[in-house]
Amino acid sequence: MAVVKELIRPEEDGSISFGDYELSQKTKKSDVEVHGDSYKVKTFREVTRLECNDMLVYESEPGTAVSHFQEDETGVTFRVEGPEDAQIILGLADNASYRVCIDGEDQGIMETGMGGKLVLSVELQAAGSVLVEVKKD
Repeated sequence: MAVVKELIRPEEDGSISFGDYELSQKTKKSDVEVHGDSYKVKTFREVTRLECNDMLVYESEPGTAVSHFQEDETGVTFRVEGPEDAQIILGLADNASYRVCIDGEDQGIMETGMGGKLVLSVELQAAGSVLVEVKKD
């Protein structure tokens, strides 16, 4: 996997890929239509943020590259890569429980509050990516 030079792109499988952690300055792309939804991405080495219809979907510090991001009513699945470990915030359902798996390792159940935000950390290797699966429990 590599950074997404287009900043955001739809994939043939219906997922999206986004983010470029190699950029030294904040770069944005707005009004990207995918399956009837409007996406906006902001990315550079310090942060990557994805919004759908003006709602937070994904944010990482530092910046990351995300591939094959798929979201439905049961949760999200994606691959993420970056130059160093990252903290990720996902915008999910309010007051819900989710089982989190990172590269097949069960991280347990995490809960969202009133704002629907779930915070997790991933250990990233400069040469690879990790699979993140977050499913409603």
